[in-house]
Amino acid sequence: MELSQVKLVVFDMDGTLLNNQGEVSQNFFNLFEALKKENIHFVAASGRQYFSIADKLNGITNDISIIAENGAITKQQGKDLLLINIPKEEIKDLILLLRSFDDLEIVLCGKKSAYIETKNESFINFFKEFYTKYKQVEDLTAIDNDDFLKIAVYCKHGSEEQLYPHIKHLEADYKVKVSGEVWLDISHQNANKGFALSKLQNSLGITAEETMVFGDYNNDLEMIERSYFSYAMENAHPNVKKAARFITKSNNEAGVEMVLASLLEKIELSKQD
Repeated sequence: MELSQVKLVVFDMDGTLLNNQGEVSQNFFNLFEALKKENIHFVAASGRQYFSIADKLNGITNDISIIAENGAITKQQGKDLLLINIPKEEIKDLILLLRSFDDLEIVLCGKKSAYIETKNESFINFFKEFYTKYKQVEDLTAIDNDDFLKIAVYCKHGSEEQLYPHIKHLEADYKVKVSGEVWLDISHQNANKGFALSKLQNSLGITAEETMVFGDYNNDLEMIERSYFSYAMENAHPNVKKAARFITKSNNEAGVEMVLASLLEKIELSKQD
């Protein structure tokens, strides 16, 4: 396989494209513009809210596809390409279950907005990095005028060790993903980045062999399977390093940009042959 055959570039946000300060480098935008001229399509695929992703990538959002909320919604030029919601009658039971645990913060992620009932200012300040549109409400179970894409749970003591074992049984009916050190997401069974990516690949007529993917955490595993040029960040979870075909530098060392620069160079060299 040759790098020069890549037609689709897919990247996670946190721990991958964004550095630890939540920033996108100017070099990424420069490389994006150069690769766009080579007819390469870009996809941001994140557990973040759509509005948060669009805010981070302001200026190029109309030129890319966005897979948000871990695959529950895919949008292009503001239009929905895919929407996979959890039935409203099931949301109440899930929230009641999660309320039975201590030291958790629950985020109900809707298409229109995210919803929280906590008044913990420290958490809210942290949460606002990932959710641009949100509402504080008295009771999450009382909301009924939105499409619910997932429930995100913040577990400050570690989502993989302290929360996942206690709700793993939900995997019989839902997608339960440890999406970060302190985050765990509960979604519809079909809501994952890999399923959303496969739908995009089919609509664009692009194969796995023509797809490049970057990721760092367990919620990236399904989309890594949809790509030959799969890259784990140096800072990635061991599961992701095992699943990916290649490893690049960390998010703080511009690992994505390093590979994109190589991609651009290979494309330019191929045109000289």
